[in-house]
Amino acid sequence: VEKIHRGDPIDGFLYPAKKIPPAAKSDAEQEKASQNVSSPKADPLLKPNMETTPASLSSDFKAKVVGILLKYSNGLWAHALPKVYQDTYQVKFPEDILNNLELLSDVCIVDYVSEVPRKAILYAKPQRCIDENLNVTEKVKRHDGVKATAEQQYEESKDQYLENITVPSLIIPSEGSVSIMVLELKNTNEVLIRQVCILYVGKEYSSAQEQMEDEMKAYYSQNRTVSPAQSLSVGQLVAVHAEEDAWLRARIISLEDNRVYYVDHGFTEFVESSSVCRLQKQFRSLPFQAAKCKLAGLEAFCDDPVLVKAVESQTCFKIFAVEILEKSDTPLLVLYDTSGEDDININAVCLKALYDKSLELHLQVDALYTNVRVTSVSSDGSLYCQVPSKGLSRLSEILQKLEDYFLYKQTSEFNVLQPFCGKICLFPSKGKLARVEIKIIHTRRALDVQFMDSGTVATVKVSELKEIPPQFLREVIAIPPQALKCCLADLPPNTGMWTPDAVLWLRDAVINCPEFSMKVIKQDASEEIAHVYLFAPENFPDMDRSINRQIKNADLWKHQKDVFLSVAPSGTSFTKAVGDAVPALQLPSGKLEKSFPDSGREPSSAVSPTEMPPPLPLPKPGDLMDIYVSVACHPGHFVVQPWNELNNLYTLMEEMILYYSRAEEKPVTIEKNKLYAAKIGDEWYRVIIKGILRNGFLSVYELDYGKHEFVSVGKVQPLLDTFRRLPFQAITAQLAGVKNQQWSEEASIVFRNLVEKKPFVAQIQAVNDSTNSWDRKIVTFLVDTSLPHIDTWIHDFVSQSLLEFSEGD
Repeated sequence: VEKIHRGDPIDGFLYPAKKIPPAAKSDAEQEKASQNVSSPKADPLLKPNMETTPASLSSDFKAKVVGILLKYSNGLWAHALPKVYQDTYQVKFPEDILNNLELLSDVCIVDYVSEVPRKAILYAKPQRCIDENLNVTEKVKRHDGVKATAEQQYEESKDQYLENITVPSLIIPSEGSVSIMVLELKNTNEVLIRQVCILYVGKEYSSAQEQMEDEMKAYYSQNRTVSPAQSLSVGQLVAVHAEEDAWLRARIISLEDNRVYYVDHGFTEFVESSSVCRLQKQFRSLPFQAAKCKLAGLEAFCDDPVLVKAVESQTCFKIFAVEILEKSDTPLLVLYDTSGEDDININAVCLKALYDKSLELHLQVDALYTNVRVTSVSSDGSLYCQVPSKGLSRLSEILQKLEDYFLYKQTSEFNVLQPFCGKICLFPSKGKLARVEIKIIHTRRALDVQFMDSGTVATVKVSELKEIPPQFLREVIAIPPQALKCCLADLPPNTGMWTPDAVLWLRDAVINCPEFSMKVIKQDASEEIAHVYLFAPENFPDMDRSINRQIKNADLWKHQKDVFLSVAPSGTSFTKAVGDAVPALQLPSGKLEKSFPDSGREPSSAVSPTEMPPPLPLPKPGDLMDIYVSVACHPGHFVVQPWNELNNLYTLMEEMILYYSRAEEKPVTIEKNKLYAAKIGDEWYRVIIKGILRNGFLSVYELDYGKHEFVSVGKVQPLLDTFRRLPFQAITAQLAGVKNQQWSEEASIVFRNLVEKKPFVAQIQAVNDSTNSWDRKIVTFLVDTSLPHIDTWIHDFVSQSLLEFSEGD
């Protein structure tokens, strides 16, 4: 007996008792059973065929089955049918039919809920279908309590059938940021998440879900008795009256204790049967908000209890930004905690739980370490060191096994096809394999990696990386990084960023030396950095001859207030001057019909036309052009790029990243109105120097994107000829069709949000040519053609906004 309503002992499903195999009974017991128990007679309506087929089942037998199913509008479990059939008609139901339910498919719908043949729910088909299949004209007699027609009953059955579908996948936006809340997890391949709408800060659900639950509350509060759920079944979709008078969508997961799973909130709860109602159709259109996902990089260890516990402690009931790697039924994600100053890659943090603790090295204060190798020196003076240890020995062994494996199995199957931040992979370095972690992805071809066991950061090609073969994955991941971050103790206070002279001196002193002795003075746990003294072997333990004292006493800090070396005034150079300018984008000739406002930029000196190769022609006034708006200040000043040249620009940017990140830094000429490559953020750009500042910084203009930036002299390099072949892509523009004026802050913000970083069709009205491409301007209309049947002219929208602002004033 399976109860279906708590508190009402007479309502329930009845099932046959499990049969005991004959071998389990003694002969006496079998004889006694045969004397005291009389088996019901087989249904005479069944034809005595040895092999049961759909044709062997009489129409009267099928009609009896339909008569039962019509009483169960929510369906009847197949394994319960024999008992109900026997109780109703006092004849035995043929049990072998349950092993082939397709025999009943002409009169009922069979919903298989598992791979077990008998685990299915049966629903009556529409009466017209039954009549056709049974070839009878008399309709089956309805049960007295059933007022609906058989067809209506089928519609309800069909609705219930549809309610047993699997939960839809999380609907992931194609554009914009996505935030999610982690609800619970069974393993890292089944992390339950809920999407968080970024437009509703602080809300724990999307606006669509909030609206639906408000509508459910209004509906069920007024119609509490119209649709009570009857004959509940496992897997049924229902509406549940929850706390604070809320109504939520849920699935029945257990009838014994009335346990439900809230499909939009991702948790289970025991509920009273009186609080459960049938879910109406209007509340079934919204995809379920709680959905499963996989965490990238953790798939191979998804069931590891240590990893699952780490992920649970880091993520449950917290909100994260996500990077979506695969938009599948179970999306593949990288989670980021953006609540602090730095974004934290949660996947990478959780992977550290798999480290073998016995291979970790913790430096002890006042301890002395020998045979120390310095592997990397950063621009702030920090350095990475390797100390002989069990972990370092184990790492050498596993990397040697990997090298032998790849030598034996030369194949492309281990190429990295899906790079993402935090991914651990292999990189051939100086003839040996090394472990690297992906830190920054610049483009589809270039990315930054950190060598886990040396601390070095480098830009590499994706094609150079290799996946760790599955059979070696756990061994490789289990070894903690073998490079320890250190800094030299007792240097001048408030050193901050080191001077180039000091960094170069330290690199020359330590990188090429095979081994050092190291004494730990202090361990800063918060920054995970050790303060140490370094000694060359011949100088230990003389403190005055330590690396620390040597660099402290050297004349390397005289430029401390000026981080970088002094900049020569315009017209003078440190070395040979940088040469030619870049080819420019051609603007069509024509008279400028509208005047341009002063953009506030410093006018540049002219560059000799003889230095400029033939320019790329642009459409003439009146022609159309596909463009991308890279910068938008206000309608009087924005910057566009030719859409059909963007792929060429991206390729150029990739090549610049790969070249300058690997090339040795060179001294450069610093002159105004000359062309250079400059590192801004993590990318390299083609720039022109607009101003030289006394504190070692430069004012530059990005010639492909139209932005003004400040960069340090140390991040500027000569622009190679190979990077001068593509014409500059930034074209300064003014919006046509609007009155030239001083634009308010409100109007500028509206315009910027409307057009920046978006594609448009430009209809060029006029051009203002100039010798240098960065000084030319166009007047153009902008047309948004993203909607299927409507073209939006931006100047009309701007004019309307101006009218609203003026009315508000």
